[in-house]
Amino acid sequence: MDCPVCKNAMITLELQEVEIDHCTECGGIWLDAGELEMLLGEPQKAQQLLDSFKTGSKSKEITRKCPICLKKMRKIIVGSSKPPLLIDKCRRGDGLWFDKGELQDIFDSAQLDKDNKIQKLLADMFGSEQNNDNQ
Repeated sequence: MDCPVCKNAMITLELQEVEIDHCTECGGIWLDAGELEMLLGEPQKAQQLLDSFKTGSKSKEITRKCPICLKKMRKIIVGSSKPPLLIDKCRRGDGLWFDKGELQDIFDSAQLDKDNKIQKLLADMFGSEQNNDNQ
């Protein structure tokens, strides 16, 4: 599968028994449909997060294509932070794209990783730059 940002081939990694696709060039992460819920491990928390997603209408970010169906993805606003945190979501429901650091930002802002399990796993997989760098 090719990265929707830099078009390089992504590698597949296993994070908490969930396979994620990672671009070693730009640091982005692709989660197939249902993998975010599996990563969170708690259906209630996952539903809370998914319910917070709102379609972004006036984003200046470049529209990206889904790496599976190759259709343009929607910009989704996550939470209520200022400036808003935007991720990309496939219109067909194939999955979610997170630019470098965005997945961790979501866990932090929504307080979904109070035990820091996911943060530690991300740090182990990607090194500290995934958790500390924001584009």
